[in-house]
Amino acid sequence: MDANSKLALVLNDNDLSAELKAIANKVQNQERITFDEGVYLYEHAELGYLGVLANYIREQKHGDRTFFNRNFHIEPTNVCVYDCKFCSYSRLIKQREEGWEMSVEGMMEVLRKYDNEPVTEVHITGGVVPKQNLEFYSDFFRKAKAHRPDLHIKALTPVEYYYIFKKAKLTHYEGMKYLQEAGLDSMPGGGAEIFHPEVREKIAHDKCNAEQWLDIHEQAHKLGMKTNATMLYGHIEAFWHRVDHMERLRQQQDKSGGFQAFIPLKFRNQNNQMDNVPEVSVIEDLRNYAIARIYMDNFDHIKAYWAMISRQTAQLSLNFGVDDIDGTLDDTTKIYSMAGAEEQHPAMNTEELVNLIKQVNRQPIERDTLYNVVTDYTDFVFEAEVKPQYYKLPVINS
Repeated sequence: MDANSKLALVLNDNDLSAELKAIANKVQNQERITFDEGVYLYEHAELGYLGVLANYIREQKHGDRTFFNRNFHIEPTNVCVYDCKFCSYSRLIKQREEGWEMSVEGMMEVLRKYDNEPVTEVHITGGVVPKQNLEFYSDFFRKAKAHRPDLHIKALTPVEYYYIFKKAKLTHYEGMKYLQEAGLDSMPGGGAEIFHPEVREKIAHDKCNAEQWLDIHEQAHKLGMKTNATMLYGHIEAFWHRVDHMERLRQQQDKSGGFQAFIPLKFRNQNNQMDNVPEVSVIEDLRNYAIARIYMDNFDHIKAYWAMISRQTAQLSLNFGVDDIDGTLDDTTKIYSMAGAEEQHPAMNTEELVNLIKQVNRQPIERDTLYNVVTDYTDFVFEAEVKPQYYKLPVINS
């Protein structure tokens, strides 16, 4: 049964509440749901209902196409001046002997390891330390572009930029323009967490607030950059906090229009200061993806990080509004594994990722960072592919 037929069944379900039927009608008519309706979905909607609506929207936008890219990560440091309670990755300045701080040349060494690999993107994020300042990153961006001009640099988040620009005494616009001219191409979506101050103050009290986070993205959008947005869910927030978070993003997208993907990030409770908070279930993960797809009507893509939620849950999510499962990560990233993700060594080559998507009858599309199609793998036949040997970052406490 196709998505249209399933939605018709929902609309003709006499046992469905008037509120849920009204929301389904809005979805069919491509009308925006309200804040209160978003909260109602979290409080009353069952998984099957949400899946029908979210998949309908997903297929209206993308059909069966499911996107991924070939990327690699550079994490310049896991030492950080901030003390986010949910973070399993960073080490405070006073704990820096447990971490690493890379030089520009060290980052270039990682980049050069991929000279013969068909990667299209380098994703750079990590901790915040004083010496990795404006000039540090502009120097790296220039050298990276000089070495490999075609490689898309997706780097840092408003958490890093707010600190860097404040130290450099630049406005957000001036700082973003300076780094764009140095070679920065786009920005990932991290650091958003939960915007509402009553939650943000408890889990990330000392880093940039919601208004600052949104403004840095707005300035990037003004400069023509594309960016992403995340939400950390499943900890101490209430359902309405999630809707408040998505509403602020939806309003910002109406205003500046540069967001590409919304990425719900599941809170993982290992090795951090919130290890007493239980993790939510896979059912709640899927409900959250679906509601995000329904609510975020002006975002083209909903992304799930397979490395964080597991390969199987990522496959399931493709029927609950998700159309992007990130990239052919190698295990240079420690951010997920250190928080207790199922994937302790997150690595998949292209053939594995394509097969993951095909197993659930979706169409695998390799994209670049800006969602231009690189290769349609629907009918592609792989020759024997040797998994590359990747450069590995230091492993902490192992």
